[in-house]
Amino acid sequence: MPQPQKGICAEASLHALYLLLNVNDDDDSLMRIKIAQVIDLFSHYDEEHYEAMVSGLVAVGSSYWHEVYPGLIPVELAPFPDMQYDDRSAPVAPCDLFIQVRADRADICHALAMEIMRLLGPHVDLLEDIRGFRYLDGRDLTGFVYGADNPKGMHKLDTALVGELDPDFAGGSYVHIQRYRHNIAKWEQLSTYHQEYIMGRKKSDNSPLDDTFKSPRSHFDCTQVIDNEGKLMAILRQSMPYGDMHVQGLFFVSCARSPKPFETMLRNMMISDESGEYDRFLDYTSAETGAAFFAPSVTFIKQRAN
Repeated sequence: MPQPQKGICAEASLHALYLLLNVNDDDDSLMRIKIAQVIDLFSHYDEEHYEAMVSGLVAVGSSYWHEVYPGLIPVELAPFPDMQYDDRSAPVAPCDLFIQVRADRADICHALAMEIMRLLGPHVDLLEDIRGFRYLDGRDLTGFVYGADNPKGMHKLDTALVGELDPDFAGGSYVHIQRYRHNIAKWEQLSTYHQEYIMGRKKSDNSPLDDTFKSPRSHFDCTQVIDNEGKLMAILRQSMPYGDMHVQGLFFVSCARSPKPFETMLRNMMISDESGEYDRFLDYTSAETGAAFFAPSVTFIKQRAN
């Protein structure tokens, strides 16, 4: 298999920096070179600061792909699914490039991101830079453990990486991002029992609750995607909490071999069933952005830069 980008299947780190960029340069051949140079920066920092567990990911937006890599297109690449149901929405905020920097040192994330911006600066507009961090023992700011169900070991590769069914893009990954803003004050007004009822998990140890003690559409159940054959359609999350004293939330990052698991999960959360039930966690958090990308393999990026 072609060499995948390290940031797709990287282990959870203590810090992250997420960059959302629009390209303002019509020189597509130059941008292909610049993207390859970003990959080189990831490798350089990984070697120079190996103790910091540096990893990176650069992904190309669904609407920008045909400009920078004309001709070949990943089979399932599509715009972010625009969904709205009652007062719940998944807003779309497309952009051209998504860059994820992760490390166990905040200063290394910052230094690497600064070098990336010096490299790309004249050719892009920076839309957002979000700093993520590990909270306590790997929890979301709601107090619940986050990402414990992520696939482990070699199963990560099977979950996150395109295989030989799309050989031109083997080793790549479909990436979806959303920036969720939590209403922490409203959430903290709930009792632990009510929070657990909504989430479908124990707050203390993340153990699943019996059906008697959880919502018919608990957050846990809505995010467990099952296909028509009863098999789990997993995604690999590279999400982290973010925030300051004014705004808190989760920067959600999904990597998968197909966009279908993410799209199904989002639909499960938002759309009510026959009884009017939906993922009640959405009463306490809301997505403010959403975009779809493809993160090609290092091999693909290097070949197209020549």
